[in-house]
Amino acid sequence: MSIESFIAPVAVLALVIFVHELGHFLVAKWCEVEVQVFSIGFGPTVVSRTWGETEYRIAAIPLGGYVRMAGQDDSEDFAPKDPSRGFSVKNLKQRSAIVAAGPAVNFAFAFVVFAGMALFYGQQVPVDEARVRAVLEGAPAAGAGVAAGDTIVSVNGEPIATWEALHESVKTSDGNELQIVLRASDGGERTVAVTPELRDQRDHLGEVIGKGYIIGIERDTERVSSGVFESLQTGALATWGWTKLTFETLGRLMQRRLSFSDLGGPIMIGQVASSRAADGLEPVLHFMAIISINLGVINILPIPVLDGGYLLFFLIEALRGGRPIPVRYREIALHAGIVLILTVMVLVTFNDISRIVTG
Repeated sequence: MSIESFIAPVAVLALVIFVHELGHFLVAKWCEVEVQVFSIGFGPTVVSRTWGETEYRIAAIPLGGYVRMAGQDDSEDFAPKDPSRGFSVKNLKQRSAIVAAGPAVNFAFAFVVFAGMALFYGQQVPVDEARVRAVLEGAPAAGAGVAAGDTIVSVNGEPIATWEALHESVKTSDGNELQIVLRASDGGERTVAVTPELRDQRDHLGEVIGKGYIIGIERDTERVSSGVFESLQTGALATWGWTKLTFETLGRLMQRRLSFSDLGGPIMIGQVASSRAADGLEPVLHFMAIISINLGVINILPIPVLDGGYLLFFLIEALRGGRPIPVRYREIALHAGIVLILTVMVLVTFNDISRIVTG
């Protein structure tokens, strides 16, 4: 394993956690709340330094982090030096802003990363012509000798000018053999016979939506430069698209349209980050933006112990005319939330280990 493959997953997790906690920290400071600890990671402290009133820590287990604010609970150990700077004495809007800032910064961070990638690397866009980027192993095209870089010139004597035209020819083939003329990257042409196969058609989340004929090739792409405006637009669309996709995935899991066995945990994140690192910085940045969005979405879910759970408490407080939920009920909800989160963590870790064992 290269040093990059080892560092990548730690860096990805640490950075998305850092920006999340930084959101809480900055808004807490802006609201003049005393911040006692800013920690990246849990468990034993590895590095610690105190500046001003805040102790900054890096802990041994980089799977989370926290900002400890004075007056968050009734413990005298965490009481503020100045009573007016305790978290609990701040008004509802200020407390809500502090809690919401973590997920908000995760979404903002993803937007910046996506936009920056578009600006500095350009964008991958599909080519218009029917050019092959990759051939799926075991697919009809592979058996017929179609190769990456080939361009489909004609199908059964009909000229093919676009990928859409090729798609329509395969779709309407009824499984009959197709005579396909290919032009290789060196300009040479050859004819191959390909018989489309009827296979399950899946949507963007892998759910079967029907059947259709395929020959097993992927559309080629090309990189184009992107200006500032286009990059900002790309950043916004990518952030919205991945956020929507994350919510859609959670919805289908709740409906049991997707299996919980498909979920991954920290081990899977580490494996994917390591594999992306082998391909360079750009794939790592892309993956990091997605993880940041996932962290933001998860944290706004209305589950006690998560940011969304506290925002739910604050909403109920507002509906009760500013009267907080009784401590006893909050504690029950928090304990239930902890059990739920631990159960999910055990499940995804079991899934990760199962994948390793089964290969």
